[in-house]
Amino acid sequence: MANTTGKTLTIEELHQSSNVSICDYKCRAPRSGPASEEHPDGHNIVLLRRGVFRKHLGREAVTANTNQAVFFTKGSSYKVSHPVDHGNRGTIFSLAPEVLLDIVRELNPAYSDRPQNPFPFAIGPCETTVFWRHRQLVRRLAASNSRERDPIWVDEAAMRLMADVLAALFSRHAKPRRCRRSSTAADHRDRTEAAKSYLASRVGKSVTLDQVARAVHTSPYHLSRMFRHHSGVTLHRYWTQLRLRASVEQLADGASDLTRLALEMGFSSHAHFSDTFRREFGRTPSSVRSDLSRRTASQMSNMLEA
Repeated sequence: MANTTGKTLTIEELHQSSNVSICDYKCRAPRSGPASEEHPDGHNIVLLRRGVFRKHLGREAVTANTNQAVFFTKGSSYKVSHPVDHGNRGTIFSLAPEVLLDIVRELNPAYSDRPQNPFPFAIGPCETTVFWRHRQLVRRLAASNSRERDPIWVDEAAMRLMADVLAALFSRHAKPRRCRRSSTAADHRDRTEAAKSYLASRVGKSVTLDQVARAVHTSPYHLSRMFRHHSGVTLHRYWTQLRLRASVEQLADGASDLTRLALEMGFSSHAHFSDTFRREFGRTPSSVRSDLSRRTASQMSNMLEA
């Protein structure tokens, strides 16, 4: 995929090989309803680094944000809406058909040799390790040019990352579920996705369970149960991950006052934020900030010497 620029969408190619292509995209669309139909030209997996959008497949709609991996099947049709302003940004991974088939077959040996739809669902979980490895891979690609990179390393890192994304997808949806009436299951799924959109629109603001429940027209108890059933995690866990991942983006953009950042992300104190951040990522926000500062200084030095 070549670099493209439009009024609301910019796509930049970061890596291209016979095994995988990696593109950075930035969408600047304002809050809006479903647009015209889109048709992907390949089997794509999108991991977000900022923002939120909704993918509409007929009557069903799923929420895409930093907690989700989003899957696009070649030849399918869908529409996209934007529940909040400020757009979104992420990475598009496209695996070669034979690579994708090898991964899917390993996860499900009974899968067809010529899969028309390698992705059984539109979204899946983006685990913490995947979120972090994704960001590190993109940052490393953006900080170098193609002549400086080891293409074998990039291919292997990207394929391992996508294999882990797909493993989480298959594992999540392989869990046994109690039988429910289809109309009830669809209603619960829609309310769960609506709750995800509401949470994504409130990053940087205070949120209570009652507020989320009112926004999706259900009770706090039923919301808590249906959210965990359909997303695989508690609503609190999902909300915490959204805020922590948004804080990583703020650190990458140069945020230096950790106390202010903690309060902006809805944490009670610097200590609460740091403890939660360390439990999630295995590092403190101050160490991540220092690492990013050193990298920025090194890149500037290289530019000045060039």
